[in-house]
Amino acid sequence: MKKRSSYEGLQENIRRLKTPKLEVWQNKYLDRDYTIEIEFPEFTCMCPKTGLPDFASINIRYIPDKVCLELKSLKLYMIFYRSVGVFHEHVINRILNDLTAVTRPRMMQVTGEFNVRGGIRTTVTAEYKKQ
Repeated sequence: MKKRSSYEGLQENIRRLKTPKLEVWQNKYLDRDYTIEIEFPEFTCMCPKTGLPDFASINIRYIPDKVCLELKSLKLYMIFYRSVGVFHEHVINRILNDLTAVTRPRMMQVTGEFNVRGGIRTTVTAEYKKQ
């Protein structure tokens, strides 16, 4: 009999999680590539196993195409995760999926630098490049 992991089933619904709506505005400089960098130095989510808070700095770097992210909606979106139990790897990939779905950028990178817990620092980076 295969032993079950104590983490099994904790992230079943991460891809279906209902998050606040992200808004965009029209990019008026479609003729050039330029980079937008956004930093959230006080990002918080929760450990899905212990319920304890995880703190991180989330950095978003992207080259917009037709639209750019509206920052107030992005702030509300990020605050939503304060009460969500989620693994570091999953939250970074989920953020990237949600942001690229609404902006369809030329390139985007999301990096989460999570504070030390139990003597371990975690940094997770996920990238998207338009085909």
